[in-house]
Amino acid sequence: MASKSSIAKKARAKAEADFTTWLMMAKLGSFDELPPNAQSFLNCYRSRLESMSEAESTDLAVREVYGAYYSEMGGVGAPPEPQARKPTTEGNVVGLQKQPKRRSVLAATRNSTGSTTRQSVPALLIFAGMVALIVAYRFLMH
Repeated sequence: MASKSSIAKKARAKAEADFTTWLMMAKLGSFDELPPNAQSFLNCYRSRLESMSEAESTDLAVREVYGAYYSEMGGVGAPPEPQARKPTTEGNVVGLQKQPKRRSVLAATRNSTGSTTRQSVPALLIFAGMVALIVAYRFLMH
């Protein structure tokens, strides 16, 4: 049988992932396609948004989902609180830098002659293309 802490870790990770997925699906208009338990968690989340901030409501909703998953996975009693991360002291933090990769002689000569130059596509252009495809798909399917 799995230990209490391993069940708690699995339940917490699943709760965070599932709630985020449910929230995104609801924002994209697929609320009715969600399972009934997901719809009830999201309805409670939405009703709490009127009285508290989004971060507080999200945290509370994830805790509720976590509690449900913890008991479903065989956890007994109240689910344990996740351990808080230890704050880092800013004076002792050292940033790590990667050394630049060495280019092979063949790659260096190929790029210097200009025979095979690669241009990168900006992320914004890729995002805009994906949004356009999703909008076109939704338009054509309705």
